[in-house]
Amino acid sequence: MSETALKAPRAAAPSGDANRWKALVFIALAQLMVVLDATIVNIALPSAQTDLGISDGNRQWVVTAYALAFGGLLLFGGRIADLWGRKRAFVLGLGGFAAASALGGAATTGAMMFGARALQGVFGALLAPAALSLLAVMFTDAKERAKAFGIYGAIAGGGGAVGLILGGFLTEYLDWRWTFFVNIPFAVVAAAGAYFVIREPEGGRNRSPLDIPGVILSTLGLVALVYGFTRAESDGWGDTVTVSMFVASVVLLLAFVVVESKVKAPLLPLRVVTDRNRGGIYLSLGLAIIGMFGLFLFLTYYLQVVKGYSPVKTGFAFLPMVAGMITGSTQIGARLMTRVPARLLMGPGFLLAALGMLLLTQLEIDSSYAALLLPAMLLLGLGMGTAFMPAMSLATQGVQPRDAGVASAMVNTSQQVGGAIGTALLNTIAASATTSYIKDHIAAASAKPQQLVKLEGMVHGYTAAIWVAVGILALASLIAFTFVNAGRPDTTAVTSGDGVEDELPVPVVAH
Repeated sequence: MSETALKAPRAAAPSGDANRWKALVFIALAQLMVVLDATIVNIALPSAQTDLGISDGNRQWVVTAYALAFGGLLLFGGRIADLWGRKRAFVLGLGGFAAASALGGAATTGAMMFGARALQGVFGALLAPAALSLLAVMFTDAKERAKAFGIYGAIAGGGGAVGLILGGFLTEYLDWRWTFFVNIPFAVVAAAGAYFVIREPEGGRNRSPLDIPGVILSTLGLVALVYGFTRAESDGWGDTVTVSMFVASVVLLLAFVVVESKVKAPLLPLRVVTDRNRGGIYLSLGLAIIGMFGLFLFLTYYLQVVKGYSPVKTGFAFLPMVAGMITGSTQIGARLMTRVPARLLMGPGFLLAALGMLLLTQLEIDSSYAALLLPAMLLLGLGMGTAFMPAMSLATQGVQPRDAGVASAMVNTSQQVGGAIGTALLNTIAASATTSYIKDHIAAASAKPQQLVKLEGMVHGYTAAIWVAVGILALASLIAFTFVNAGRPDTTAVTSGDGVEDELPVPVVAH
């Protein structure tokens, strides 16, 4: 009898949910939709702005409304997924996202567009943590988990560039409204598939009462932080509102940490972030996103404004980066994740991306795509794909199933906040470097046309910001090497701690 008892859990753990691979298709589709949406609208923004009569001053709200709602509500969304059930949160999030996209596509005024983008952010914040935590609880075998997160990581990394291609096609050949309407079939297929295919494992819910003070403090703190960086980009770092937003953010987030350490059922159990591996992952991932996010924007402008590429051609120019990400994630990360410690994938991955970024500091007006941009993009994609994949898997590994939603939400939060910081920080550096270059060179450039000096100034600004991005990626690599000390995963161990009787055989990492 004892022999049977010993064999049973070993047989059950690797098998997992019978429909898990089908479920992965629909989870990946939903993730692709959310990631696409982050970049697809950027391509359509100039057309939408003209059609709806949105002023230059208010234009940023098309992006900011989404970022504020998404970044601010992610922790709350993760906790709701743990409370209601991840499948229910996932399907509801998809339905709401589709409705918000329909509203955005049908917008007749700027205010209607901003409201639709905010609603997309709200439902995205419910959907994204539920998707990642479903993977975390459905794939319990280390090798299968590596494959599943490899696919998910490739989509999370490469989806943004696919968004640029799709956005270019839709804007150029159809209408900007289709950059919203295209989400609806994605959402409907993913929601229907998830409803019929996903069977959430029993016993993983967190039914403790909702931590209302934690929800309010975390949401307001994250919104203030994201808005502070967005405001800094448009109004400068010394602006009174910018500074007060940063101060408010620090006060609110410190109060949040104090509340979480005292309440019985916290929104974010501090054990989730104080774990050395997970803390290192959230920090290095956030930094890497800061370095990467501004780059998409700079290269898009460089290719369209300096090189004169069309939106579609620009999208295709990013394909090598997508190919690199998919290769790094599925062929390097997924194959090696069960054999080597995660830090030996994340550290070198971020370094490889930093090397690609270093190549881009040589950017000039007449730089060759094949000689400079192509190798740089391949290195960036390979490095990021290799690093993202173990980061996404490890961030949710070894957590109690009832905390899986919140742990997943922290991955998304570090990405969203990193994206907001990266865009504001790198754009501000680029803008000030461009301004000072033009000021210094315009008077002495009698032999050159003014337009040429402006383009040179623009490229100079990009390279100044890219140097900062190189440093940030190098720091992400150092943090991954220093903090992420996970050994090979033990696929037979069960997470320990409070409420162990509810728990599933989720793999834990060796410290």
